[in-house]
Amino acid sequence: MTEGALLRVAIDAPLRRLFDYRPPPGVSADAIAPGSRVRVPFGARQLIGLLVERGEESSVPASRLRSANAVLDAEPLLDETLLGLLRWAAAYYHYPIGEVIAAALPKSLRAGAALHEPETRWRMTPEGVAAAAAAALRRAPVQRQLLERLAAAGAGGLGAAELEACVPSWRGPLRGLLRHGFITALERHTTVPGSAGDAGDVLVRNAAFPPMTPEQEQAVAAVTAQFGRFGTFLLQGITGSGKTEVYLRLVEGVLARGRQALVLVPEIGLTPQLVARFRDRFAAPLTVLHSGLSDRERLDAWRAGRAGVARVLIGTRSAVFAALPALGLIVIDEEHDASFKQQEGGFRYSARDLAIVRAQAAAVPIVLGSATPSLESLQNVASGRFMRLSLPRRTAQAQPPRVVLIDLRTETTRHGLSGSALEAIDRHLAQGGQVLVFINRRGYAPTLVCTACGWIAPCMHCDARLIVHQAARQLRCHHCGAETPLPEHCTQCGYTVKPVGQGTERLEETLQRLFPAAPLVRLDRDAVRRQGDLETVMARVASGEARILVGTQMVTKGHHFPDLTLVVVVNGDQGLFSTDFRAAERLAQTIVQVGGRAGRGTRAGEVLIQTEYPEHPLLGSLLQGGYEGFAQAMLAERAAAQWPPFSHLALLRASGTAPDAALAFLHEVRHLAHPPPGVKLRGPAPAAMVRRAGRFRAQLLVESDQRGALHRFLDTWLPKVEAAPSARRVRWALDVDPLELC
Repeated sequence: MTEGALLRVAIDAPLRRLFDYRPPPGVSADAIAPGSRVRVPFGARQLIGLLVERGEESSVPASRLRSANAVLDAEPLLDETLLGLLRWAAAYYHYPIGEVIAAALPKSLRAGAALHEPETRWRMTPEGVAAAAAAALRRAPVQRQLLERLAAAGAGGLGAAELEACVPSWRGPLRGLLRHGFITALERHTTVPGSAGDAGDVLVRNAAFPPMTPEQEQAVAAVTAQFGRFGTFLLQGITGSGKTEVYLRLVEGVLARGRQALVLVPEIGLTPQLVARFRDRFAAPLTVLHSGLSDRERLDAWRAGRAGVARVLIGTRSAVFAALPALGLIVIDEEHDASFKQQEGGFRYSARDLAIVRAQAAAVPIVLGSATPSLESLQNVASGRFMRLSLPRRTAQAQPPRVVLIDLRTETTRHGLSGSALEAIDRHLAQGGQVLVFINRRGYAPTLVCTACGWIAPCMHCDARLIVHQAARQLRCHHCGAETPLPEHCTQCGYTVKPVGQGTERLEETLQRLFPAAPLVRLDRDAVRRQGDLETVMARVASGEARILVGTQMVTKGHHFPDLTLVVVVNGDQGLFSTDFRAAERLAQTIVQVGGRAGRGTRAGEVLIQTEYPEHPLLGSLLQGGYEGFAQAMLAERAAAQWPPFSHLALLRASGTAPDAALAFLHEVRHLAHPPPGVKLRGPAPAAMVRRAGRFRAQLLVESDQRGALHRFLDTWLPKVEAAPSARRVRWALDVDPLELC
């Protein structure tokens, strides 16, 4: 017990508790708002923590209570809503609150960087005014564009967020203007505004909107009527139906009310095209937040959002934690995508689910958009928790593509491409169309095999085969990243080896040989490793320069190529016979999404799916009933089997360096469990791939038909798991609502 108010602080440490401190000498606890950072002693170290709450009593004896050293923020770093979201996430995912908060903040803020620092702004010098008047810099169009923008801004100049909104590639040209003496830099201190802007600001740059369909108008009206209140909308629209235009109209309405918009996309690859659409439409400052940014860029984006300077924030999974004090709308594009779930590390959260919780706390509407919604979202529509908004037809004159199954049992193939597919490629190219060949496997071939003894190149660290990367002359493991030179002879018998199977590299080689007059580009993670590579590939396809596109999953999401008329799905059987109960759902989503790239312009589209199982019920239901018919059939199966969304799961994963360490740990903690009625434990069992990156893996599944019962059990069981003697000999993590059971 102690007298006076205490600080309860979250520390970035793997401990599921808050730590009590006295306020710094001479500072009242009441003067420090929750959400502020404090520097505190922690053992022999000085750490930066976050004040979560104040209290009057402590379980720590008064003689042992230590004082915080300093308060770093004059105002809360996190507002009440965002701090509440992080506390909710820590409780729901059963993860230490300090590590949850650390995951939500840029690295620089965790290290103690100032919340505010002088903002650099640039304005024209007399020399710059003269250069603009003389129409100089004709050979430097971006520098000239910057001068024109700065001239219009006047003496106040422009800051980084404003320049980013109007000239995305401004940094290099701006340095040139500084060298010429045409502009000068000045610094000014900024304050946090009460809102992101004033209602009625002129924020629309391009008023030449495409006309909306009646369905789009209904969707916009339904969400707009909910502004200022919480509501979850599932915007289900077939590919090419204009979901992005609905997002743009809604964001326009939010900005006109002086609020901010948060738009989440599943992968970095989707941001350039979407950001370009938003920048073309709006004059409002916009920023992006994703893992491809430097630490400084992430800090700048986070600050711009929190200060209200950024009116629109577009980001990937972690952007759900961005500080936006005037939040008015959340949009989740491709809501079904597994990339919204963090599946590595300890804090395995779903950004989609957290976004819904955040929208509810902030009393704002949230829109989940997809052509192939997750079964969970469709069930939420059926139960009345979500409102469905349908876009059942494509915009303009575009019609859904014709879908055909190619029976590989009756066709000859050339490196994975059937005769029918090659004939269709030739025909579409001759008619001026573009072609997409899809295979969800990068590299040259999935296997290197000895033609004499049958040896197959294995990964020495995983229970997996090495992938052939012909261009790099390497064998690579796509699970642990191991690399080794590509051998010319078998390491066992010395005989000839050959690559077996197809990957994107091999298809690229085959198509270049068969169609030498058709420029080809490849889109996978090997082809777009450097910054700007993705934009280059997308520009070549969008301009029509590239006639053939070979790609993996990266091409299925959100890209719009109006001249693309043919899609060939090479490995249509992948996932048909998986033991993972979600595999069929993911396969159907992939087929529908990649097929939706075809025929989005005025030309008719065609989709060819190569398969050795044309009678498979999944493919049949997709062709006959579309995704909606497939989803209803799958929901019926899930209900019968009591799989999600009709039950709730948590998966305890463990790995160890010794073959039996993970299983021994899971057996031990299972014996410590006393599940109540309605909660079942299944396993433990080895993972589908037992050895990965030199560690042996196993898992234990917890299942319940009641979410509350599951979490109450986890609350009582996890302290026993942490205290188990064998817990120190393994790595373990709890995955609540897992997407993969493998």
